[in-house]
Amino acid sequence: MNRIWPQLSEMPPLGAFVADEDTFHNLGREWHTDVVDFVRHDVPKLLVILLLGFALMRAVSFAVKRMRRLADSLAASDGRRASQLRTLAAILRATAYGVIAFLMLLQVLPLFNVDLKPLLASAGVVGLGISFGAQSLFKDMLNGLFFLVEDQFNVGDVVKVAGLTGTVENLTLRSTTLRDGDGTQHFIPNSQIATVSNLSREYSVATLNFAVDASAAPDRVLGLLRQVAMEVRQDPAFKNVAIADPDVLGVDSIIGRQVLYPVNVRVRANQKDGLLREMRKRLLVLFEMEGIALGMPTSAVVVEKPAVVAAAATPTIPGSAE
Repeated sequence: MNRIWPQLSEMPPLGAFVADEDTFHNLGREWHTDVVDFVRHDVPKLLVILLLGFALMRAVSFAVKRMRRLADSLAASDGRRASQLRTLAAILRATAYGVIAFLMLLQVLPLFNVDLKPLLASAGVVGLGISFGAQSLFKDMLNGLFFLVEDQFNVGDVVKVAGLTGTVENLTLRSTTLRDGDGTQHFIPNSQIATVSNLSREYSVATLNFAVDASAAPDRVLGLLRQVAMEVRQDPAFKNVAIADPDVLGVDSIIGRQVLYPVNVRVRANQKDGLLREMRKRLLVLFEMEGIALGMPTSAVVVEKPAVVAAAATPTIPGSAE
């Protein structure tokens, strides 16, 4: 009994904190062992995965740059092929980067003791729920694939899609990027594109509706229009732009005192603006020299009073001779 009481008296009070130095020591030793094992076995694997991913991305970037340089070299001789190469380069870059990043993630997570089986199973269940709300995303990618396979438009083409007109700057399976005339950039999901109007395919038609006053003789106006159109067609600055002789169709419509004479010139794709500006300038100068009035968008109506009414309305001066 005497031996037991001293031992009981040395015990700490009930509920007091007992500092177990051995427990902390063991815990620190286990952490040290885990860190050493991670540095020895997992860090080299992590570095190899990152280096391989970086090398693959650099290879994709190199291939994309080569394709773009090849497209720039073919732009003068084969513009359509150049546009196809730019489109393929944009899609290859976006798709390859996404696939490489996903594969790297699958290889890196097990190094941090993250079990992929529950993660993939939960991702499948969540993906099944998301799929009902992500039908537009699938439609975007499907439409983008058809745009590429059917060659409806390419990067660099001027198109009209979803009510917007502009130059295609980028094309992916998800969306299409347009740049319109005032510099605004539009991002259009491919699922929103129902109709594509390509303004840059093969050739364009430069149409000028020139308005002249009805007092001018039609034959004289048609002769002057043909003269100016042929001068622009044979000008060295536009000789390679126009691919056919101009066509002056005649009188198209009459609105009041305004008569419209359309002039059509077939030009290379997306190169009609400069030719039309030059034609307008020369027509203004020539018609001014010839004294031919241009048409007005509205007609003026002159109402004359009858002579009897005008005489009755004239006041009489007292004392004047009748």
